[in-house]
Amino acid sequence: MIVSGTVNSIRYRSDESGWTVLSVRDQNGDAITAVGVVPHINEGDSVELTGTWSEHPIYGEQLRISACTLKTPTSMEAVLAYLSSGFIKGIGKSIARQLVDAFGAETLEIIRSSPEKLTELNGIGPKKAKQIHESYVEKLELQDMVIGMQQLGFTLPMTMKIYKLYGKDCVQKIKLNPYMLIDDVESIGFKTADKIAIEAGYERDSTFRIRSGIKYALSAAASEGNTCLPRDILLMFASNNVLNIELELVSAVLDSMLFEGELIEKSVEGVQTVFLPVMHHLESDSALMLSRLLESVKMLPLIDVEGEIERMEKKNRISLAAKQREAVVRSVSDGVLVVTGGPGTGKTTILRFIIELLERQKLEFELAAPTGRAAKRISDTTGREARTIHRLLEYNASAESFNKNRDDPIEADTVIIDEMSMVDISLFHSLLKALESGTRLIMVGDVDQLPSVGPGNVLKDIVDSGTVPVIRLDEIFRQAGRSGIVTNAHLVNEGRMPELSMQEDFMFYPCPNASVALESVKNLCSDYAYLGKSSELQVLSPMKSNPLGVYNLNAALQQELNPPGEEKHEYRYGETVFREGDRVMQIKNNYDLEWVKLVHGRARSKGTGVFNGDIGTIMEIDTELSSMTVLFDDERTADYNFTQLEELELAYCISVHKSQGSEFPTVVLPLVSGPRMLFNRNILYTAITRARHSVIILGTAECIRLMVENCNIRKRYSALCRFLIERKEGIAQ
Repeated sequence: MIVSGTVNSIRYRSDESGWTVLSVRDQNGDAITAVGVVPHINEGDSVELTGTWSEHPIYGEQLRISACTLKTPTSMEAVLAYLSSGFIKGIGKSIARQLVDAFGAETLEIIRSSPEKLTELNGIGPKKAKQIHESYVEKLELQDMVIGMQQLGFTLPMTMKIYKLYGKDCVQKIKLNPYMLIDDVESIGFKTADKIAIEAGYERDSTFRIRSGIKYALSAAASEGNTCLPRDILLMFASNNVLNIELELVSAVLDSMLFEGELIEKSVEGVQTVFLPVMHHLESDSALMLSRLLESVKMLPLIDVEGEIERMEKKNRISLAAKQREAVVRSVSDGVLVVTGGPGTGKTTILRFIIELLERQKLEFELAAPTGRAAKRISDTTGREARTIHRLLEYNASAESFNKNRDDPIEADTVIIDEMSMVDISLFHSLLKALESGTRLIMVGDVDQLPSVGPGNVLKDIVDSGTVPVIRLDEIFRQAGRSGIVTNAHLVNEGRMPELSMQEDFMFYPCPNASVALESVKNLCSDYAYLGKSSELQVLSPMKSNPLGVYNLNAALQQELNPPGEEKHEYRYGETVFREGDRVMQIKNNYDLEWVKLVHGRARSKGTGVFNGDIGTIMEIDTELSSMTVLFDDERTADYNFTQLEELELAYCISVHKSQGSEFPTVVLPLVSGPRMLFNRNILYTAITRARHSVIILGTAECIRLMVENCNIRKRYSALCRFLIERKEGIAQ
């Protein structure tokens, strides 16, 4: 649908995103409401809008804008309305009338090309005429920029983002060096930049293009968790998947980049491996700092640790196993310690003993985890305050850095990090920078779970290096051993089939195909919703696409559990429709987002910070104010502007990767079939261990068997292990 007309009024506009609610008087004189991302337009502008009609439950019929083109007004009435809007400096309604009376429909052309004629009017001197001319030309340049960006293939939201970064000359800057977009603009990759470059005349085998392609290949590898790539794999990937040119050309440019120090090459496990400098620094410097922590341990005052353990055992009516006891002893004797083990092996018990021992000795400690949900869980199980690592390091959003660092370190005798398998190399490096010499570092986690989403294989590399004391817990305690979840998780981790006979907390319902499994998931979730227990159940999937993937399950469950209704407001953001009553999840840390929380049902506490993995329910959507209110499961309420909705996803179903660090009362796993890369033992083990009370699998025993047998997880390339070994052996970095 195309609508041409004049902007009557601007009801709402976000300067950050360009999201605008406007009234347009069309060619028939009818006023219509249009909503969407548009360039900087003003009242009186002539526009051509392309979009689709939609019916809002409160505000009625609206045109959802997909494209907006500014037109130069041609009639005297349109020119008068345009100039009377006040957006051109030096022109108010009175002067607008004088100009149109004097120059008619040609007024705008005279302002643009012959501003000296404006001085013929009373009250307009040379200085004011220049001001009017420059203001109007600036407006035209902005219009030309938007058109130029659209011709390059950029959407209006992306145009506004790039314009804020590069300014009014962004089209020229991009044409001069399209590849800078890869580094400067999130969500723009090599293919987008390369398309612009090729159209601008860059040769496919130009050195400039090949350099950008090689760096992009390493960046793409980092997004998959790798800190480096073997030279041969890098060359193959860059040549075949990124640049589509001969491997020999890529190899020659790579040699040049290595010689100039633009990239770094190192032998890792006998294989020549290539790093981006930042990744090489993060891993090598982390190895240096961790080694120094190991060497700088401070001797504590004489403590009868064994006596303290016996006292705590009597108090808590618990007898520690040998490895548990060793972990508690080494927590106060070693500078760095890793405690790893699966569910039911006593990690939480060890933490409680360590914390009480530290408190008895009046030693300061900090307890932290990578995500808000993981921090809350460890806080609940230990009874002590726990924070996210970002909070511990005092993340400064405006500077995109941490306040806690070498110059202002964490003031604590011991720092304890839980869910260490989730920590990537960048966060680990920042943590180590904030630890003073002599501070003890205790890392707790399950090395057999999925690695971090970000680059690096930190926990596994530390364990495999053999340079740090590691307590590996492998004994399942009697009480935990009665749990079907714990028993089956360990069976899977050992490469054995879980017990699929119906157990109280581990249930398997055969579903021969994806259609049956999907209906079973919907029915199960409906039953829980009917009983008022929706928040107790979480559907997990190993994959995003596929009928049983996250996207389709979210769409199906949203329709089943929260269908559209006249009383429900909703808002479409990209491909996602958010609706009042939907379950949603925060997918990135936002340390500035304000929240309020009811305390004992009355008084309110306030704070800032909503974290990756936090799950809640949409309570209200206000399209007039472009805001959405979410009530999180811990009773915090936060308001989101529509420009922030990229931070939220529907959460009726979440991926197994996204579930890391979280626990749910009941986990539902639809498992029929899927890509071998994702349907593996590691994924199944991690999914099972996310359940606190029960696991329900809907699928086929054959799929489960294939997952258990598939231990060929995609190799993650990293070098922290190598750097740690070299530090121990005294090899210079």
